[in-house]
Amino acid sequence: MDTLRGEEGCPWDREQDHKSLKRYLIEECYEVLEAIDEEDEDKLIEELGDVLLQVVFHAQIGKEEGYFNINDVIKGICNKLIERHPHVFGEVNISNSEEVLANWDDIKKKEKGFETYTEELKHIPKNLPALIRAEKVQKKAGKVGFDWNDAKPALEKVIEEANEVEQVYKSQNKEKIIEEVGDLIFSCVNVARLLDIDPEDALNYTIDKFISRFHYIEVKSKEMGKKLTEMSLQEMDRLWEMSKKQ
Repeated sequence: MDTLRGEEGCPWDREQDHKSLKRYLIEECYEVLEAIDEEDEDKLIEELGDVLLQVVFHAQIGKEEGYFNINDVIKGICNKLIERHPHVFGEVNISNSEEVLANWDDIKKKEKGFETYTEELKHIPKNLPALIRAEKVQKKAGKVGFDWNDAKPALEKVIEEANEVEQVYKSQNKEKIIEEVGDLIFSCVNVARLLDIDPEDALNYTIDKFISRFHYIEVKSKEMGKKLTEMSLQEMDRLWEMSKKQ
């Protein structure tokens, strides 16, 4: 990376800064997740290397700007691991993973100087995918008792929010529609969380299912000698129902 960012290096690499690299870090992380889901170890090695490259890239920029280097990054995470594992590196006694997580949160609060629960909620990054951020916010609130005991009242809340969307969706009040649709999605995340289901996984499962059924419609339309653009919604819907039986 020293060479790539040097005077005789790559023009593209030399032009990058922390902000311009943001999207690549996110993309590479998602490609790691895909490799894990596919259980492809060779791909996982490659994608982890791509993530590591992003870490080195940012560290190189930090070094050039005189603020930090790769050693600071490594030292920082080593210190954090030691400080947040007093049951391993210290004399704290912990018997299970639940206690580990509780202790981790307590240590983090002290490190960050959080004095209120709201500060903890605000500290959850806004750049996270919204479903993940919603789940994290709900979990944090749940730790102080602001939560339902099971999914039933959460499901009732989904119905309530859906009704509120129905009341406003024909209006011209875009701001209110956004608010009510957001409330509905937030409530759905709550149901998933209380059922111990990852909302990201659930939604991705449905997306894959949709693509599979849409593929069926497209294949059948060709067999019928029709283009999708020439079919009515009713015709496509009949094929959709057929796809569900496959």
